[in-house]
Amino acid sequence: MNTMITLVLEATRQTIVMVFLSTIFSMILGFPIGVLLHVTGSEEHGGIIPHPVFCNIISRIVNILRSFPFLILMIVLMPLSRLIIGTSIGTMATVIPLSIAAAPFVARVIESALKEVDPGVVQAAKAMGSSNWQIIYKVLIPEALPSLVSGVTLTIINLIGYSAMAGAIGGGGLGDLAIRYGYQRFRPSYMVAAVVIIIVMVELIQFVGDRISSRLIAKR
Repeated sequence: MNTMITLVLEATRQTIVMVFLSTIFSMILGFPIGVLLHVTGSEEHGGIIPHPVFCNIISRIVNILRSFPFLILMIVLMPLSRLIIGTSIGTMATVIPLSIAAAPFVARVIESALKEVDPGVVQAAKAMGSSNWQIIYKVLIPEALPSLVSGVTLTIINLIGYSAMAGAIGGGGLGDLAIRYGYQRFRPSYMVAAVVIIIVMVELIQFVGDRISSRLIAKR
């Protein structure tokens, strides 16, 4: 029993580390892309620097990356993980494919959140002489903050699911625990523990994200 508790706690720690770091890096990669997709879009959809050709190119790249199944993407990126981390398996190595897999999703989430901003607010900022950069960080991002929080929440939940799948090819975490001990060694208690913890993590993240988003809306 002590061994099981130790293994479950370690797997939970690995999952938290993977999801936390991947969230940060995917936001670093995806956030600016999402902003670019919005601001270079058509004026009808709120674009403040319309550039249809550039927007379409970025949009196609994002769509292609989003189409890759995560397990295939993780295998393809193994050499990159080995180059950066020194190994292609384990918790830290998994952060790289997790971040790259989630970045296109983040970009679309950010783009969608910014599109929800009232165009009248943007037009008012333009009329007051605000620069494009000022409109982005003083108008668009603050106005879209509740939706952005909801988007980040959804991203974290997706990353929890991705991290579980990563266990199938040596990614560590709760997915690895469920497969190696629960499935391959015929110990269903390990699989049940992993599933329960993942469900609790998802529920907790969703609850916190909803509360933060609700408070931001109430402060408007």
